[in-house]
Amino acid sequence: MAHVRRYFEKALDNDESRAKHALLLFQQLYAIEREARDNELDALQRYELRQEKSRPIMDLLGQWIVDEYPKVLPKSSIGKAMHYLAERYNKLYVYLNDGRLELDNNLVENNIRPIAIGRKNYLFAGSHEATQRAAIMYSILGSCKLHQINPYEYLQDIFERLPEHPINKINELLPQNWKTRTNKYSYF
Repeated sequence: MAHVRRYFEKALDNDESRAKHALLLFQQLYAIEREARDNELDALQRYELRQEKSRPIMDLLGQWIVDEYPKVLPKSSIGKAMHYLAERYNKLYVYLNDGRLELDNNLVENNIRPIAIGRKNYLFAGSHEATQRAAIMYSILGSCKLHQINPYEYLQDIFERLPEHPINKINELLPQNWKTRTNKYSYF
């Protein structure tokens, strides 16, 4: 839905009234999703909320496309936006039938963006070995984040321990197994 919405934002300069109408409908759909999130609704409750509030808006959006699309130039910005929506309307409509689905995929896109940016940056890591070392560090830092560990404290602690830590117990130092020393300055 976010991609469809962006097409209509781009079309504001081309056909402001139609683009604003579509954007108003999208805004209402997103407001309903915000309400579900704010009220911490479970999947069944989200489904019921969508049936009551979102389905009429989606139906209105679908009918609007049927009525208005033939009136616009297909190569214009608004024509491209309407075509993009019309081609995907049935697939977008599916989210109404399952409260576990999100209105858009922005959460996923935001989570994978660092990977995509990193992929470009890895081209300039200097060597294959440097890229592998960077991947190891990203994995360690990602594991720290997953286990809600402060990466600075974790790295400082394991670097202090490593010289004397038994190699057969190295798994103890992995983020998922790591336990900070209660008093790391005590030598007794």
